[in-house]
Amino acid sequence: MVHTAVLAAMIPPIASRFVAGETEAEALEHARALRNDDIYTILNLLGEHYHEPAPAATDTQTYRQLCADLDNTGLGACVSVKPTQIGLGVGEETFEENLGTIVDRAEETGQFVWIDMEDRTTTDATLSAFERFVQEYPRLGVCVQANLKRTAADLERLVELPGKIRLVKGAYDEPEQVAFTDRDSVNARYRELLELLFTEKSAGSVAVGSHDPAMIDYAIDLHDAYGTSFEIQMLMGVREDAQRELAAEYDLYQYVPYGGRWFSYFYRRVMERRENLTFALRAVLNR
Repeated sequence: MVHTAVLAAMIPPIASRFVAGETEAEALEHARALRNDDIYTILNLLGEHYHEPAPAATDTQTYRQLCADLDNTGLGACVSVKPTQIGLGVGEETFEENLGTIVDRAEETGQFVWIDMEDRTTTDATLSAFERFVQEYPRLGVCVQANLKRTAADLERLVELPGKIRLVKGAYDEPEQVAFTDRDSVNARYRELLELLFTEKSAGSVAVGSHDPAMIDYAIDLHDAYGTSFEIQMLMGVREDAQRELAAEYDLYQYVPYGGRWFSYFYRRVMERRENLTFALRAVLNR
């Protein structure tokens, strides 16, 4: 394992693979470059787990400004917010109030807003907020996690709503009582939930949040069979050659984080995949 102090010393050159920069201007520059490859952008200001109202309010205002700045850019970009970033750690009422102000600005500028999903303790509040706001503003999406045992039941009530549903495998370390914890079980559940979404999602579209070629191929097969509207979503810095190839035929969005709070995000990306760790080591060794 690479010690965090070593990584911290090398962060700027290495992290640029996974993080667009510290400023909105750098993120928008990255988004413009992606459009040359027919790739759309989901912009995420890094930040999470705030327990005081002030930083949540600050990031809420930043997202409102980002929605305004994206207007008339022609980038087709959208934003994605984390519930604990905009007030859920303060209280559910604060979260919904701040989300509402972002949605209001997005409605003025025609932007799409994604609500990220965090660990299992946030699921109820996140889905409740989505259900509340998507009825009035359908340019809204929410993420659900295939590893959680509850997700199939959640989708039964979400599939008829407008908006989009992003299905991911789930990156949080959850206990066996509430989640599938081995890879084969998670993969099997992901396929089952993909099929459920493509066969029953009647009021909105599906976002396939995966880098797994087998899952993407299965989603394409389901689209060909059922005609359900869908898009593919992948992270900045992961399988970018495949992203460009897929974008030539399908709507593909790259999830692009930016901002000053990039170290923890970058560290997670490096440690979660062997190829990411190899990239970081080569950068440290200048190879």
